[in-house]
Amino acid sequence: MPLLRDIKDHLGSLYLSDHADNPVKWWVWGDDAFDEARRRDVPVFLSVGYAACHWCHVMAHESFENPEIARLLNDSFVSIKVDREERPDVDALYMAATQLVSGHGGWPMSVFMDAGGRPFMAGTYYPPTDRHGQVGFERLLRAMDDAWHTQREAVNAQAHELHDALTREVNFIDHLAPHGTPLELNDARRALRQDLVERLDARGGFGGAPKFPRPSYVEALLEFNDDEAVNAVTLTLDAMSRQGLYDHLYGGFARYSVDSEWHVPHFEKMLSDQALLARAFLRAARAYEQQPQWRDVALDTLRFVLRNLRVDTGYASSLDADAGGVEGSHVTWTPDEVRFALERHGEQAKLDTVLKRWRITSPGLFESRSIPRLADGAPFVTPRELVGALEALRVHRALRVQPARDEKVVLEWNAMLASSLLMSGERELESEALALLGALQRSHFVDGWWWRTQYQHAYATSADLAWLVDAYVDAFELTGDDVWLANAKDVAGYLLSHYWDGALPRLDRPDEGAGLFSQCDLVTDLPSRSKEIFDGATPSSHAVACRALARLALCDDDRQLLSVARRLVDLGASLIATHPSAVPDLVDAAGFAYEGNEVVVPGDSNQLSNHVRLMYMTRSVLVTGTGSSPLLENRIPGFAYVCKRSVCRLPVDSIEALDAELSTLRTNGTL
Repeated sequence: MPLLRDIKDHLGSLYLSDHADNPVKWWVWGDDAFDEARRRDVPVFLSVGYAACHWCHVMAHESFENPEIARLLNDSFVSIKVDREERPDVDALYMAATQLVSGHGGWPMSVFMDAGGRPFMAGTYYPPTDRHGQVGFERLLRAMDDAWHTQREAVNAQAHELHDALTREVNFIDHLAPHGTPLELNDARRALRQDLVERLDARGGFGGAPKFPRPSYVEALLEFNDDEAVNAVTLTLDAMSRQGLYDHLYGGFARYSVDSEWHVPHFEKMLSDQALLARAFLRAARAYEQQPQWRDVALDTLRFVLRNLRVDTGYASSLDADAGGVEGSHVTWTPDEVRFALERHGEQAKLDTVLKRWRITSPGLFESRSIPRLADGAPFVTPRELVGALEALRVHRALRVQPARDEKVVLEWNAMLASSLLMSGERELESEALALLGALQRSHFVDGWWWRTQYQHAYATSADLAWLVDAYVDAFELTGDDVWLANAKDVAGYLLSHYWDGALPRLDRPDEGAGLFSQCDLVTDLPSRSKEIFDGATPSSHAVACRALARLALCDDDRQLLSVARRLVDLGASLIATHPSAVPDLVDAAGFAYEGNEVVVPGDSNQLSNHVRLMYMTRSVLVTGTGSSPLLENRIPGFAYVCKRSVCRLPVDSIEALDAELSTLRTNGTL
């Protein structure tokens, strides 16, 4: 595999392209780089980051563009650069090593390893020279080079020890003790709720600074209507959508807040965050009908994505935190800049109101500038009398240097987006979702293989395919069209063929198999195949696959497939029972696998199916249309049937009667 600089016109990844012309001779991840390290008898230096990462830019400018540091790297190491969004499997493996060595993770990730891929030292950002008690990168490079040549035995011992620990860590699920008693999902849900309300910060969110949105935590609380749960949801969603984490002029959420008040964001915008947060706000608006503004937040977020991230084959992965080399410069304002923008568009009479609504002051609270956020009591939707002023600010902001856009179309994140669009209840957005799913099949399924991005440099991960199955099921629920059910079954079959560990469970042998690997069986360039069960910024592939396969099984009355979803629950049952806040998405998925319901409305879309689509429901699927699902056989079109394990109650033909049927499930804790 050539150096980055030799193939920079064919990389696809903006992050890799940005580093191709560094004085560091970056190699592409692969056997060639490790063979070169073996031939020269030097260690490998692995640097992992992504295009929107602020500190990745800082380390690039400070160190990777520094001629002396580049000389050290070129003379004494084989240096490999990896885009974590393109190769999340590489990132996950060595992030686990970084956390084991340093006690924390983050990007840029910096890992030193031998030619067998075994790490012996790892960290994140390093300044070029010693600073504020942190070792400088130049000194670290010299120390690693010296240890390699004078303390090889100690380096090998460290690599061996860390490799063994890493193997256990990335296959944590394989070492879980079986849960000895029947799993009580209601107990797990209540334990999760209790943990979250106890962890609630007074300013919203479930911990201190830095604060990351955790939409899965919010969604886990939605089915509880006690005061503590309602307060946690309300405080968190209002804080995230009204403070600086949200971009009140352009729309969309930043990746996280560096402070405890959600005021100062890390300014990059990730497609995954937009999709997952839009989903959480939509579901919350359904659960809490007295909070319609949350639906406005979700729709504003989705329309931001459609306006600003659309590319030929889907939606781009991110917008950078920096613009013109300055973090957040495209977002912040001074009162004088606001005055100038309004005067240019004849909106100067609105100046005081604009400054008050978006809290733009002098001096501002972020490097003497202001990050727009909503004043107390101000509505989320811009009042009609300020729409002209808002447009003036947008036009002025568009004249600034804009952040770079990474145009990789990540299958996982685009499938997430499709799911959120399909949940919107807006015909325009639903149409966009269906078109997106069609486009993804054309661009990411090539020569019989699914790929992570449209550039076809890396095979799809299990998360990519699990989210795609889930989105196909969403499309089937919306349309009742068999093509989406067929697509979901095809991708589910592909997933189980190429990612499942061992024999597949069967109805008569439910304990077969050990779950899903993150990587396809064609991936051979890593020292081990990892599995993912803990939820983080995005749900684990284990949980999403469980949910997607269970929902598909319910829609198609496929008990064999349901046994696979239940096996995934059983593999993580001890975590669900003892540490549900580590696996909130698996707690949710387990409900579909073991308690799932079907609401069947045969025939064309009608008031009953539309009513179900807009309800807040858990652990239930909607089966409609005239297709091949066995649940539609011998059912009367235009009526609704509430079913459990394919056994249906008497049909109803009114919304009132349907609500009464659904309330029975809700009372029993299965809806």
